[in-house]
Amino acid sequence: MSLIIDCHGHYTTAPRQLEVWRNRQIAGIADPSASPKPSELTISDDDIRETIVANQLRLMQERGNDLTLFSPRASFMAHHIGDFEVSSTWAAICNELCFRVSQLFPENFVPVAMLPQSPGVDPATCIPELVRCVEEYGCVGINLNPDPSGGHWKSPPLTDRAWYPIYEKMIEYDIPAMIHVSTSCNPAFHTTGAHYLNADTTAFMQCVQGDLFKDFPQLRFLIPHGGGAVPYHWGRFRGLAQEIKKPLLDTHVMNNIFFDTCVYHQPGIDLLNTVIPVKNVLFASEMIGAVRGIDPTTGNYYDDTKKYIDASTILSADDKHQIFEANTRRVFPRLDALLKQQGR
Repeated sequence: MSLIIDCHGHYTTAPRQLEVWRNRQIAGIADPSASPKPSELTISDDDIRETIVANQLRLMQERGNDLTLFSPRASFMAHHIGDFEVSSTWAAICNELCFRVSQLFPENFVPVAMLPQSPGVDPATCIPELVRCVEEYGCVGINLNPDPSGGHWKSPPLTDRAWYPIYEKMIEYDIPAMIHVSTSCNPAFHTTGAHYLNADTTAFMQCVQGDLFKDFPQLRFLIPHGGGAVPYHWGRFRGLAQEIKKPLLDTHVMNNIFFDTCVYHQPGIDLLNTVIPVKNVLFASEMIGAVRGIDPTTGNYYDDTKKYIDASTILSADDKHQIFEANTRRVFPRLDALLKQQGR
């Protein structure tokens, strides 16, 4: 039987104290005298247990999910707010909280780090936090925001050499990056309904246009939310790659790019697994995330994505094992090592 590993979870239910502290930090941008110290944020282990047991852990147990790769709430990263110092302090606090969750529930949660990105700031400034999270917290991956400006897309594409210091560190630690934007501050783009999916599609096309994986053949990107528009428009991307004289997608990008299953209806999951090779698909739900309601046509939660994989008539039993467990262990080698250490 497969271990059911959800590769895309966020601490969306963090104790209220975190948001209160963040609001004070934001207020302190205009009035530094009002800015709180990190030591002024008090969250007990019991506070963490209460939020996890009643929420993520409860749903995991109800749905049959064993383990979640857990990172700070994506919409709360808000890299467009403040400067690098603000982002650095905020990232450190959020990453520590996810680490504490993993310490309190080591069988159920493994930490993934957010980076202290800031618009117009050299991505290399994120490296100290990346190193700390891997070496001290045991993070098995990172979330990388291709648009720290929050919907205005002022950063160079992911293929630009400005990002290379982060990629070099990823190779050194053998960790992947989930390409995940944060809140949109551009009113033209709804955060979860447009900006997230735009970013997934944009990141993929940036990789198609460039030759990043020639420089970093071991680099691994996880594009969430089922890859945005990518599987649905697979012929378009194949044709565009051909027009710009790039190799076929299976050799150009598909040894390095993976997609998760945060697609919230059966036809969408079936499309994903018809178009994208099984080896490139990782199970995920992003539960208690962007889509929390119940589908009136099925009576099930939209984000109970395990049901869609279980119900698939396209996937063999071995395919489902690859998606639920084996692919994630392969893409996240540090997770695989941790699980083997735990005897799993």
